[in-house]
Amino acid sequence: MDILDWENPALTHRGRLPARAYFFGHPDPDGARAGVREESRGFVSLSGPWRFRFFGHPRRVPASFADEEQPGWDEVTVPHLWQLDGYGQLVYTDEGYPFPVDEPRVPADNPTGAYQRIVTLTAPAPGEQVLLRFDGVESYAEVFLNGAFVGMTKGSRLAAEFDVTRLVRDGDNLFAVRVLQFSDATYVEDQDMWWASGIFRDVYLVTRPAARLTDFFARTRIDGGAAVVDVTVWAEGTERVDLTLGLAGEPVASASAAPGGTATLRVDAPRLWNPEEPVLYDLLLTVVGADGAASEHVGHRLGLREVTIVDGTLRLNGSYFMMHGVNRHDHDERRGRAVTMERVRRDLELMKRHNINAVRTAHYPNDPRFYGMCDEIGLLVVAETDVETHGFDLVGDLSRITDDPAWEATFVDRIERHVLAQRNHASVVMWSLGNESGDGCNIAAMYGRARELDPTRPVHYEEDRNAAVVDVISTMYSRVSQMADLGEHPMGKPRILCEYGHAMGNGPGGLSEYQAVFDRYESIQGHFIWEWIDHGLRSEAPDGRVRHLYGGDFGDFPNNSNFCIDGLVFPWQEPSPGLVEYAQVICPVRVSHVDGDVVVENRRWFTDLADVRVAVSETHDGVEIAATTLVPGAVGPGETWRTPLGLTPGDGERLLTFTVTSVAEHDWAASGHVLGRYQSEPVPGASPAQSGRSTQESRPGAAPPDVRLGDHLYISTRAGELAFDPISGDLTAWRSGGRDLIAAPLRIGFWKPLIDNHAQENERLWRPRHLSDLRTSVRSVDWRVEDGAVVIDVEARIAPPALGFGMQVSWVWRVTGDGAATVAVRGRAEGDYRDIVPRIGLSFEAPGDLRRVAWYGRGPGENYPDSRAAAPIGVWASDVDSMFTPYVVPQDCGNRGDVRWAEFADDAGRGLRVTGGEPFHFSAWPYTCADIDRAAHPTDLVARDTVTVNLNHAVLGLGSNSWGSEVLDGYRVRFDDFAFNLTLCPISQEA
Repeated sequence: MDILDWENPALTHRGRLPARAYFFGHPDPDGARAGVREESRGFVSLSGPWRFRFFGHPRRVPASFADEEQPGWDEVTVPHLWQLDGYGQLVYTDEGYPFPVDEPRVPADNPTGAYQRIVTLTAPAPGEQVLLRFDGVESYAEVFLNGAFVGMTKGSRLAAEFDVTRLVRDGDNLFAVRVLQFSDATYVEDQDMWWASGIFRDVYLVTRPAARLTDFFARTRIDGGAAVVDVTVWAEGTERVDLTLGLAGEPVASASAAPGGTATLRVDAPRLWNPEEPVLYDLLLTVVGADGAASEHVGHRLGLREVTIVDGTLRLNGSYFMMHGVNRHDHDERRGRAVTMERVRRDLELMKRHNINAVRTAHYPNDPRFYGMCDEIGLLVVAETDVETHGFDLVGDLSRITDDPAWEATFVDRIERHVLAQRNHASVVMWSLGNESGDGCNIAAMYGRARELDPTRPVHYEEDRNAAVVDVISTMYSRVSQMADLGEHPMGKPRILCEYGHAMGNGPGGLSEYQAVFDRYESIQGHFIWEWIDHGLRSEAPDGRVRHLYGGDFGDFPNNSNFCIDGLVFPWQEPSPGLVEYAQVICPVRVSHVDGDVVVENRRWFTDLADVRVAVSETHDGVEIAATTLVPGAVGPGETWRTPLGLTPGDGERLLTFTVTSVAEHDWAASGHVLGRYQSEPVPGASPAQSGRSTQESRPGAAPPDVRLGDHLYISTRAGELAFDPISGDLTAWRSGGRDLIAAPLRIGFWKPLIDNHAQENERLWRPRHLSDLRTSVRSVDWRVEDGAVVIDVEARIAPPALGFGMQVSWVWRVTGDGAATVAVRGRAEGDYRDIVPRIGLSFEAPGDLRRVAWYGRGPGENYPDSRAAAPIGVWASDVDSMFTPYVVPQDCGNRGDVRWAEFADDAGRGLRVTGGEPFHFSAWPYTCADIDRAAHPTDLVARDTVTVNLNHAVLGLGSNSWGSEVLDGYRVRFDDFAFNLTLCPISQEA
């Protein structure tokens, strides 16, 4: 039996040209410097409409498709993924291959797309070269032009270029491409994303002149106070290439080189590239023709910088640095991986606005324009190539093909093409050989080839965990304690945490503790959150409501459900609370208040604080009483600045809030953009924090309440009437100011809607113990009048069915004549369960019009005990709908912590106010807990005519244990003895 090309790992292509740097020739120097490829010499875009037909088997594609028009076929717009246009089956898996493992073979019924496009062209002049380039095709493509076979390529996220000079003719030209979804290449492209196929990046033609540049390699070394740039050039049809290096339109160095030779450009007093000040010089390469005239001009924006390893640490231009990073997949909510560059740009600008300085291209090369954007915007890139064999883990042999010499060509081809394409980019600080592919001989071969092609950069690969081969040590999802141990015992090479903080759903938590470890140990030089964006695919219901689909929603099997919904950014490119938290944790300027001084620390690596302003607000009980702005000045990297600033005497709780901004203006952020916020430790006042609204509780001289016993215990106060059930002890009704304040009784609870990051705890601890279905058995209800108040004592046991553990609880209501109702709750644990629970607190239903919320506590956004750095204490206002975070999979959300008081009011300002004996947590939803737990998508939720209010004594931290770190000990809530109290009272709009 013949070996099929798409099942032969030793064959990586037919007719494909060697990889090279990404560049275009222009007729004049100004055009070359501008770098607009659509205006380059001989550029013809082939993106746009193509005829298309989907087949279930490669051999079902008619042979005539290569040389005959197929007018009856459908039309699609390239770039695209055909599954998102309604052809074939979308599948999501995290690691498993979507077919039986039988490497290098793939299913015979291999989904296949056939493409055709007719383009009117002019035949090339003598000596000219016409290149056909695909920037991304998944996973195997055969290319034809005018009926002739051009070539074949594998390597989905790597560019493929073909010489079609001899095949282009005057007039109409028929381009035909046969794309197979699966091939032997699929076994190294199992990268935790949607399995989808097609021509998903741009395709275009470029006509090159007879005298032309074919490649170049620029590298910089620092020599004292100068930058020395060595540029090797390769060219055809010429004996000389002239090079000029300029800045802001002024030339600073020039030289010439013969093809295959190297020119050296020396720049004195250079402005070196770094992610905080990404200065780019204009490198102009001019190819001189046989007649002595310029044949073409090629431009490249070059950052002058040098990456070295000194004493086991990475240095950029001789300076230590740390990468505060994210892992980024290409994803568009409508187009999947067929992303537009406008969307890519928005991703990168969002990163910069959230203090991120590094990105790992997980787990494949990006569109070639991505790297130029990172050069320009200032992002460090861990440039990963197109390799992951994760599916072999499910057959118990992750290294199966990684350690098989028969696959060496496949592995080495992918790093070779990647390095050759991107090695001129300043932003690329290290190469990465791939992800989760085990270890073996092919990793060593890849490393050798990468260093041969580019000796200037270190190489990373996480599975080589002791860096026996590579230059940078790496792990993923190491816990905080593990990272501390690794930092305590460095291994003589730089270390990064290439994945951590799994951002699935609500989370991640614990980032501040991670960052404290990173900051403590110099050998830890990078950390990359998994991951940047949720991979949800937009779906619109007939009524216009929008949801985002994930594994299983397309009938795909096997699937990993919503494991692809694990980003810091929602599918529509809105930052999640997790991204807001991360931005604060990695803020490059730190502010503290120490012994009466404001201390400003520069946590940047390369630039000073001349652009930084620190706005200071002093509040008493959340009300601002003084404000000023501090200008630290040119504080250098790693340095601090101090100035005295005391607190104004007063009775209320006193706080200093510091808002750090930058007056620098960038394409990605306006002057005045916020870098971060900090607060001093609260100084307690002599009186409790009060809201500005009038409460019945605060009015003196109230008469004792009246009591009437009927089917309920009715308690009349100056502010209204409360009704308690004498059997259950429930507060069943409360009216004040002509309206109801509650719609259902208060209940003690330990459950809240499950979040993704607690799924493992649920499976291991909570589900077996029926924690979501605890039952309350009230054993006694007593009431009495005491010291001018009505006191109701309730004793009960809360426990799961079928099991022996539980919680003996008592809650004591005290209702006073001014209308206030205080509830003191105590619990005593029984039985053998003392492990973690989601929360300890009270919940009740409020009338649906009590939707206006104000509070004094952490805000304005969602925050949790281990994710609150971005939530300063203050007085905030919102509404119930806005406080419900739109996670792709509904789950617990909207918590506000360290709350002194909270109010729930209608549009007239009437409602209920809650204060605590100590700070508490609250959340408010337009749904019930059960509604949220049942929902797979937001469209499954139907708003109730009530509001669920949760008043929690303790809330379990988030952690990131959907894949990673459990909740740290300091943020755990255990099923153990507890006590707390809250006071509820009516409010009005009166002054």
